[in-house]
Amino acid sequence: MVDDELWAVVEPLLPAWPERAPGPRPVSDRLCLQGILYVLYQDISWQLLPVELGFGSGQTCWRRLGRWHEAGVFDRLHRILLAELHAADELDWSRACVDASHIRAKKGGAATGPSPVDRRKTGSKHHLICDGRGTPLKVITTAANVNDVTQTLALVDGIPPVAGRPGRPRKRLDALLGDKGYDSNPNRRELRKRGILPVISRKGSPDIHGLGKLRYVVEQTFALFHQFKRLAVRWERRLDLHDALVSLACSLICWRRLNKHRP
Repeated sequence: MVDDELWAVVEPLLPAWPERAPGPRPVSDRLCLQGILYVLYQDISWQLLPVELGFGSGQTCWRRLGRWHEAGVFDRLHRILLAELHAADELDWSRACVDASHIRAKKGGAATGPSPVDRRKTGSKHHLICDGRGTPLKVITTAANVNDVTQTLALVDGIPPVAGRPGRPRKRLDALLGDKGYDSNPNRRELRKRGILPVISRKGSPDIHGLGKLRYVVEQTFALFHQFKRLAVRWERRLDLHDALVSLACSLICWRRLNKHRP
C-alpha cells in the first residue's frame, strides 16, 4: 500500500491527466502506483496483476509507469528524498562506493548481452554508486558483458545535485572506493580532476588494507535491491520500463531510511 505521507510527496510530481482524454474514466494514479508496487515486490507478470485488488489491469499500470518515467517522476522523487536525507545529516559524503551486479534478462531487449558469469546467458548488469552509508545515488543498467570500469565516470557524473542545506546543492563525494574491477589510471586522473580521491585496488597487487570493511555497504544496497523481486531478474524488454522500476526502488530505499531516522 502507498501510505499517505509517501503519496503526499509523489502526487505533486505526477503529470496531469488530459481533461478530454478519450475512453472511459482512468484508474486513479494512486491505485496505479499501488499496482506497480505490487508487481515490483511480488515479481508477477503484468498480465497476472489481480484485477479484484482494484489496481486496474497490468497494461494500465505499465503504461502509466512508462508515462511517469518519461515525465521524470521517479528521478525527481529520488532527488527530493535525497535532499531530505541530506537535510537530516543522513548522507555520508566522505566516500562513495561503486560495484556492479549481474541479473538474468529472461526476454532480452535493450542493454542485454551474454553474461560472463552465467554461462553466457542473456543478462543485464546494474552499476551502482552509493554513499558511505549505502544510500543509492545513481544506478546505470547495461548489457551483462560491459566492463565495470567503463561506467565509473558515468556513475560519478550521474549523481544528481542534492539540495537540503544552505549553499549550493552537493553532488561530489570526497573519495571513491572500488575493487580491482575499477582499476584504471585514466579514471584515477579524471577523478582527481573532479576533486575526488580514488581508493581503488590495483590488479596484481594486494587489496588495500581495510577497503573491504568500508565497501561492504554497496553489497548491502544490492541485497536491498534484490528484495524487490522484479529487479532480481529482468523481465521488461523495454529498458525505460526497467529503469523506471530501478529508479522507483532507489526512492523506496531512501524513503525507508528517512522514516527510520525521523523522530
